[in-house]
Amino acid sequence: MEKLNKYCLRLADNAFILSHRLGEYSSKGPYLEEDLALTNIALDLIGQADALYEYVSKLFNDGRSEDDFAYKRPENEYLNFQIVEQENKDFAYIMVRQFFMDIYNHALYEGLSKSKDPTLSAVAIKSLKEITYHKRRSSEWIIRLGLGTDESKERTQNAIDNLWKFTGELFETDEVELELCRLNVCPDMNDIKKTWTKEVHKIFDFAKLDVPSNNYMISGGRNGFHSEYMGFIISEMQYLNRTYPDAIW
Repeated sequence: MEKLNKYCLRLADNAFILSHRLGEYSSKGPYLEEDLALTNIALDLIGQADALYEYVSKLFNDGRSEDDFAYKRPENEYLNFQIVEQENKDFAYIMVRQFFMDIYNHALYEGLSKSKDPTLSAVAIKSLKEITYHKRRSSEWIIRLGLGTDESKERTQNAIDNLWKFTGELFETDEVELELCRLNVCPDMNDIKKTWTKEVHKIFDFAKLDVPSNNYMISGGRNGFHSEYMGFIISEMQYLNRTYPDAIW
């Protein structure tokens, strides 16, 4: 089913690109334990992406392997949200980006765990164990930063204000989600948005952080339109594979 192919590719690309961004911060964490945590979360995400790319390879059934989908596509064929490709400005920025995605992923994968598609359901059930930890950790950091020093609060609020415009894309729907939702393959995105909004507001209220009032949203990533950062990610990520295309791991 073409729509299932596209849906799974979107999920895989979100995990893969966010993993790459977190991997860039390896060895730059504020202290050793946090540096290891960020690296482990990046590994969790790349594991999720690998499972999804493997399924995508079977769905397309055109001779491409999971590595081909991960490393051998042009920029406009990646279908990830624009928020996951945003640069690592500082630790607060990384944690806000992660927080938004962790709350989203937890609600989404809980829904996918009940999917009528057995492979998606299995991937979601396995991933939820990791995502639950990710969500708890990033929520705690948002509270810690919001209730910390004046500087930590200011940096966190600035990150929220800058990244908020990318959150609308998380809940966009097209014929892909509508059809798969009708078939009970994926959850209703309206339900995901309600859960996400409620939990984000709850944490922000506790951390004394403001929800931006700006309703302007940027989107397009899930249809192959990306920010200026994506080209640099692709260039770095695909360098080894393109330089040594016949290399065997």
